[in-house]
Amino acid sequence: MCTGVRFADSKGNLYFGRNLDWCEHYGEGVVITPRVARIPSPFLGTIEPKHACIGMAIIEAGAPLYFDCANETGLAVAGLNFPGYAVFAPEPVEGTVNLAAYEVPLWIASQFSTVAEVRAALDNVTIVNKAVNDLWAVSPLHWIVGDGTESLVIECEADGMHVYDNGLDVLTNQPPFPWHAENVRNYMHVSCEHPEPVTWTRDTLKAFGTGAGMVGFPGGYDPASRFVRAAFLNANYPAEEGEAANVTRLFRTLEGASMCKGGAKMTDGRYEYTLFSDGFSAATRTYYWCTYEEPARRSACMDDYDLDGAELLRVAAA
Repeated sequence: MCTGVRFADSKGNLYFGRNLDWCEHYGEGVVITPRVARIPSPFLGTIEPKHACIGMAIIEAGAPLYFDCANETGLAVAGLNFPGYAVFAPEPVEGTVNLAAYEVPLWIASQFSTVAEVRAALDNVTIVNKAVNDLWAVSPLHWIVGDGTESLVIECEADGMHVYDNGLDVLTNQPPFPWHAENVRNYMHVSCEHPEPVTWTRDTLKAFGTGAGMVGFPGGYDPASRFVRAAFLNANYPAEEGEAANVTRLFRTLEGASMCKGGAKMTDGRYEYTLFSDGFSAATRTYYWCTYEEPARRSACMDDYDLDGAELLRVAAA
């Protein structure tokens, strides 16, 4: 499954991150796509980056298959599982920009600087049901895209592509985004404030302790519950100043929707859990990540690498 979160600091710098929830790793690692790289593309011929990108990816057939990535200008994108709903075009459509589904994060991050630019470009895009090769299936994904001002969600279903403005700045999995945006209204009563005592008949009732305003807050690992938790925590986390405090905010918010082994068993008997969490700070152009087995955060700053090179850079294993 997965959870994505976006917010900005007081200076308008983007902080964007995600949990990757699944049952097995794929050899993923932190990969930089430099500006001079030429990435083979089944429909475009090549993708020629305008902006260098960094993110978590698998390199296959000369292409970075990004789970998520961000660019040097402060635009980020993450793909999240969307099974049962994701439907991509069976063939390319003449007269449009045709993208294989696996190319979407790279294309967005390498070509654009703002969400507004992405929104305008998507009017002429077809996402095609095309795998990178015979070793990999097409993942049923939807995407969250964010910058320092806003975010949007891209979902392809049987009736075509839908692009939604995302005022909650979070995303999880199925059902489609509009359902989640409506469902959060069921939790408008939840509050981080401490409830005042109330009188029932002749008795005065007092809360048991701090957090009583969150009674009824969903605690499950299902996508709807994680969406509500991420949206609430992202909206109510107090504003922070500085890189360290905002990175902590990002990862603590993601932890609020993370999955622990033992909580969600799949149909084949394996447990789904948060394999890794990662995030990007546009303030310092730094990518952070940690794994279930190694929770200490690691980091890579884009400015420490040659962004004008032609070769993909595998910075570190996850």
